[in-house]
Amino acid sequence: MKKDVAVRRTEILEATCRVVVERGFGGTRVADVAEQLDVSTGLIHYHFDSKDQLLAEAFSYAAQEDLARLRADIDAATTPVGKLDAAFAMFEPEDGHPSWGLWIDAWGEAMRVKELATISRTLDVEWKDALEQVIRDGVATGEFMCADPRAAAWRLAALMDGLAVQVTVHDGVLTRRELTDWVRAAAIAELQLPLDAFSMATQRR
Repeated sequence: MKKDVAVRRTEILEATCRVVVERGFGGTRVADVAEQLDVSTGLIHYHFDSKDQLLAEAFSYAAQEDLARLRADIDAATTPVGKLDAAFAMFEPEDGHPSWGLWIDAWGEAMRVKELATISRTLDVEWKDALEQVIRDGVATGEFMCADPRAAAWRLAALMDGLAVQVTVHDGVLTRRELTDWVRAAAIAELQLPLDAFSMATQRR
C-alpha cells in the first residue's frame, strides 16, 4: 500500500538524521539515506529537490523537536527562575543524545550550504527568543532585574553555546556540572538574583 506523502517525508527526514549523526552533513549522500530506508534514490528525490534541501529540512525537523521540548519544559515550570533553569537544562548536552552534535555540524556546514544557513539561523534565533521571553516574564513579575532582556538572553545563550561545544567536542575538558554552575552564576549576575535562587527553584520542583 502506498504511504501517505507526509508519513513518507517524515520517514525520510528521520532516516536522514540517523545518517547525519553517523556520517556528518558533509559526508551524507542521498544514496546513504535511500539505503537506510531500503528504497530508491528516485523516491528520495521525488520528495526533496536536492540533497541540500533534504539535509536542511532534516536538521529543521530535529531542531523543531528540540524546540518543542524546550517550550514544554518551560511551560511546565511554575516560577520564572524555574522556567529559566528548565531552559538551561534543555541547552545542556545529554549523554547518548545527538542533538548538540547535529547543531554543531549544522553550523559548520551552514557556511557552505545556503539552505542550511537559512534554516539554522532561523532556528537559532527561535532558541534565543524563547530564552528572552522567559527573562521578560521574570522582569514583569519583579523576580528579575534586567534593563535589556534581549541582550541578556543572547549573552547567556552565547555562554551556553560555547560551553556546550566544549563538552560535546572536547571530552573531559569540563563537566556538565561545571557548565550548569557557570551558566547559573552568569544568570544570577545578569538578572540580579539571590545567590541561592537556583537551589530554591530546584527544591520547589
